[in-house]
Amino acid sequence: MTRICLILGVLFLLLGACVPNRKIVYLQKDDLKHRDEIPKDTILRSHVLKIREYRIQPLDILSINFETLSKENDDFDFLSRLNVNSGSSSGGSSGAMLSGILVDTHGEIDYAVLGKIKVSGLTLFQAKDSIQKRASQFMPDVVVRVRMLNFRYTVLGEVNGERTVQATNTRLTMMEAIGLAGGLSELADRSHVKVLRQSGDSTKVFYVDLLKEDYIESPYYFVQQNDVIIVPPLRQRPFRRYFTNNLGIITTTISFIVLIVTLSR
Repeated sequence: MTRICLILGVLFLLLGACVPNRKIVYLQKDDLKHRDEIPKDTILRSHVLKIREYRIQPLDILSINFETLSKENDDFDFLSRLNVNSGSSSGGSSGAMLSGILVDTHGEIDYAVLGKIKVSGLTLFQAKDSIQKRASQFMPDVVVRVRMLNFRYTVLGEVNGERTVQATNTRLTMMEAIGLAGGLSELADRSHVKVLRQSGDSTKVFYVDLLKEDYIESPYYFVQQNDVIIVPPLRQRPFRRYFTNNLGIITTTISFIVLIVTLSR
């Protein structure tokens, strides 16, 4: 009887350590329950994305390039003075950032020729139009290109390697951001992902559920500059990580105790 109880106890612990698919698969909507009934090559449903374009913040680093089709020497000299920071970026991402233009604490960029231009609070496209409008006063056919150089976020917790990721794309979904960071481990709790988001001089804290398909329509579907994504572990983590590794020792210990109890009767 004792052996049967021991075997049942071990089986119960092993089954309790299993992680079902419903806790792993992203963006579910009863798909796992009716997998065989899902039609192939057919659009099942669509979602409207609440796209929130990134807005430039103080201390962002921008790549700003000026171009023109004009071949006049005066125009070329004017462009060379504007593009003083657009040199070689052969040093990788750090070299590219050193060649960028820093937005000051007042949200402005400063040119010796164009003066100060307010860009904080603008999208990259709005900043492009604003800078181009100022530059066109000196060169009518000028074209301006603006990109972010230091868009970054941090992923911590139950992931395949905690890290800070720097990206050139400012429209990253949460899944894309996690994928670039190496992805989540099997023991990650995808239903309670914590996000810390900077907003001016304050930090907002919220949770997202990556298991539900409705998350696609969430205003928090896209990551923002300096987001910190913290992924907690599932309850099965301590058992899977610690108990299972020591299962042989525990089983031997229990068997030894049972043997002693049996012999002492």
